[in-house]
Amino acid sequence: MSVNCQDAAGAVGNGVAAALQGVDCVAGEMTGEAFGRLFAPGGALGPVLTILLALFIALFAIGLMLGRTNLSVRSLVPRMITLGLVLTFATSWIAYQAVVWNLAIGAPDYLASALTGDAGSATTTFAGKIDVVFTAIEEATRTQAGGQGGQTPDVSAFSPEGMLWLGAMLLLLGTVGVLVTARIGLAVLVALGPIFVVMALFNGTRGLFTGWLKGVVMLALTPLFAVLGGSVMLELAVPVLSSLALTPGEVAARPAMAFFMIGAVHVALMIMVLKVSATMVSGWRVFGIVPSEAADRTTQTVYTIPQTSGAAAQGLAASGSVPSPARQIPISAVTTSAPANDPGTGLAPAAQRETRSINHTGGSGQVQTLTANPSRTRGIGNRFKSPGTKPAGDKTGSNPMTEKFK
Repeated sequence: MSVNCQDAAGAVGNGVAAALQGVDCVAGEMTGEAFGRLFAPGGALGPVLTILLALFIALFAIGLMLGRTNLSVRSLVPRMITLGLVLTFATSWIAYQAVVWNLAIGAPDYLASALTGDAGSATTTFAGKIDVVFTAIEEATRTQAGGQGGQTPDVSAFSPEGMLWLGAMLLLLGTVGVLVTARIGLAVLVALGPIFVVMALFNGTRGLFTGWLKGVVMLALTPLFAVLGGSVMLELAVPVLSSLALTPGEVAARPAMAFFMIGAVHVALMIMVLKVSATMVSGWRVFGIVPSEAADRTTQTVYTIPQTSGAAAQGLAASGSVPSPARQIPISAVTTSAPANDPGTGLAPAAQRETRSINHTGGSGQVQTLTANPSRTRGIGNRFKSPGTKPAGDKTGSNPMTEKFK
């Protein structure tokens, strides 16, 4: 750790702004050192990257041999772009810092500065305002203690002083707690980023890369919403703190209650911000890499309607007759047999009834059974012969309905 970061880390207890600066400095140096120990030249995972690149090329070669891919521009360009981006961001700290770190850390702070109108860092300005708020609360409680002979009074949770400090703790938890937690989590994800970037090479592990990218975006949006929402709540807290100065030596109950409500509302706002950020990121398809759930759940059913053959259609057109719709007559099957314990009786065998499903077409007058005719399947797949064609060697008569009894 550098000397500047050591000094910033040592001043973490001096205020909210100093704490955020120390966290940023330590997180930046930790991310750079972790990147150098992974896939950078001389890193511990350099041989792993070489093996993964060899597997990527081998799988592409196997796909060429099996005919699953080709050497067209449409097939080669996406693979070459993916390979180049993975190698760039996994081995070059300059490119990784300029794109990933600056977009994840610098872009939200820049947007917050543009929206709030601050000339410098909006996060630093916001942290300075929080320090001013806590200084005002400390002065108000110290004045009351001085008015009671310098002795610290007994403060309960529901007294005006207790409500004032509870509101301050809620405000601190909803601002600095969220900011520091998001920065540390973002630093950990960015430090592990080269591992997930390499996983983008293969389809089986690409989901881990998209999950990592969604996590980075969510933790990057959280400080932006926290700064914007916290700035609004601090503007609401200014009149409350001003009213505390009107009664020196005493903390009024109404301003203390109002400040406690501001702190509670801010905590609820931060919970809603986390929920909104997670919802926004969950709907992101990461430039089309993540498939749509609606497309996965949609099933398409194709119904094949048999068509009349060309010869039959020409014959019907020449005769001027239009065939009536196909009719199917289902007949229930009833089989009666002799009792099992009377094999030698002289009774005549009971009639056995054979059921056939009959298709009757009024135009052609031809009766076709579903069980007697040969299979209409032809070739591989679901291709069928036309129902109007008559198999070769079929001597079936033209009776409209047949029923066989035994």
